[in-house]
Amino acid sequence: MDFNGKTAWITGASSGIGAALVRDLGSRGAHVILSGRDEARLAKVAADCGESLILPFDVRDEDALTDATAKAIAWKGGVDLAVANAGISQRSRALKTDMQVYRDIIDIDLTSQIAFSQSLIGHMAERGSGALAFISSIAGKVGVPMRTAYCAVKFGLAGYGDALRGELSQSGVGVHMIYPGSVATNVSRNALTADGSKRGVSDKVIDEGIPASDAAKTMLDGIAKGEREIIVAEGMELQMGEARRTPEALFDQVAGMVAAGYMERMEEGA
Repeated sequence: MDFNGKTAWITGASSGIGAALVRDLGSRGAHVILSGRDEARLAKVAADCGESLILPFDVRDEDALTDATAKAIAWKGGVDLAVANAGISQRSRALKTDMQVYRDIIDIDLTSQIAFSQSLIGHMAERGSGALAFISSIAGKVGVPMRTAYCAVKFGLAGYGDALRGELSQSGVGVHMIYPGSVATNVSRNALTADGSKRGVSDKVIDEGIPASDAAKTMLDGIAKGEREIIVAEGMELQMGEARRTPEALFDQVAGMVAAGYMERMEEGA
């Protein structure tokens, strides 16, 4: 995908990876749509890029999502790239974590990201073009202690994205799963603790992680090249991600099943 002149919609765009993606896309000539809950912060990010549209809403509000989707599509006549980036992390032991923390993280990081995708796949499939990108995590490849809820949703998001890619493989719509390691953002400060409160402090590995602008460039370069699985990590985290990388042949096998009529046979009960 050449992003110049394309319309890209980013959720969680007010800071961190989302804001970095917006700025990089703007530098590549894309028309950018920014979504998040804080309109003022979105406006500050939008000021750093080219032509943009701000659509503030809470990703858990499906009525607001429906309204935002209609506006996003109408703005330039379609959405070419959608990045499901909104999310929240966790830092707590499973033995001490309230069940509501699991429910909240599942709602924000998984259910809402699926809803965002579902709102656009019909539009993209009808046009026969477009790309969906999902920000998972190395914690969506390898179970990491103190993040049981976060790992569950990131593994789940990967499963949804990989299955969706297979379904859309004959439609002209691409699906990209992105697995960042430690990126220098506020993800750890904003992470939920055992009782659902914000942690308020960061991790050394996050503070010394990949600059968000560098991570965004790697992600967008991978999307532009059509890479189905994009690992953005260094050191041990990169080794973990590569150890669990899905073989390209397996992606091809699933796409081949769809091309051979697998879904039609399933619908017929064959």
